Amino acid sequence: MKILTFDIEDWFHILDNPKTKGIAEWKKFSSRLEPNLDLILNLIEKNKTRATFFCVGWIANEYPDQIRRISDAGYEIGSHTHLHQLVYEQSPQQFDEDIKRSIQTLEDITGKKVTSFRAPGFSITSNTLWAFEILLKYGIEIDCSIFPSSRAHGGFNSFGSNEPVWIEHKGMKLKEFPINTISIFGKQFIFSGGGYFRLLSYQIIESMTKKSDYVMTYFHPRDFDVDQPMVPGIDFIRKFKSYYGLKNTEQKLNNWLSKFDFIDLAKADQIINWNDRKLIKI
Repeated sequence: MKILTFDIEDWFHILDNPKTKGIAEWKKFSSRLEPNLDLILNLIEKNKTRATFFCVGWIANEYPDQIRRISDAGYEIGSHTHLHQLVYEQSPQQFDEDIKRSIQTLEDITGKKVTSFRAPGFSITSNTLWAFEILLKYGIEIDCSIFPSSRAHGGFNSFGSNEPVWIEHKGMKLKEFPINTISIFGKQFIFSGGGYFRLLSYQIIESMTKKSDYVMTYFHPRDFDVDQPMVPGIDFIRKFKSYYGLKNTEQKLNNWLSKFDFIDLAKADQIINWNDRKLIKI
């Protein structure tokens, strides 16, 4: 099972950076969303595949026609929060208000129920389990926020699964589609999206894909934007992570989509026998 997803945000939605922290900073930059979305939609249409789009509510509010365009083309729309903030930097009340606003904005634009979610930076951790209660409160049935390994921000190293499972928290259940990992010499590696996908050669990505029964991808419009400006305020390491391999991403993804069959999250949910899936109580 290989699932194709995109996180719809703009090139300046960089986490852990004061110069791109919130709306006041974002309004200083010019959007590059539309041409990058053109590229993404053309690519997946060319390969006759399906995808789920996790959309930032602020983006939807600023550019409703772009979100409506995705929905009208028949692609699934999920929430990527409203203000694209790390979950563990928010209080439960702040997160609650953000999720409510995000879902309402997306549903008003598309006329469709939002039932899936991904946190920015995979920032639901063992310290923010209250986030699941809030997601369930607003009708989220499927979460894709768990990164079952260590990372710069987010990461849930003790989660215990790198494939779809049930999460039970305070008696409530939610379907979880975590990021997939592959074990090499006892260490867990990620290859299926973002900077990992840009860093690795296509040959390595294809080899890892063949060894994986489950693949959860995650791409952003900026992953394909060779001409995007340099984000202010980030150090050399962040620049490398954010800009390395941009010129090859489109061709690599095209090769990947033509080689393997990808589906969207809704289809994956349908074909999984959830009665046989592991239950993780947290």
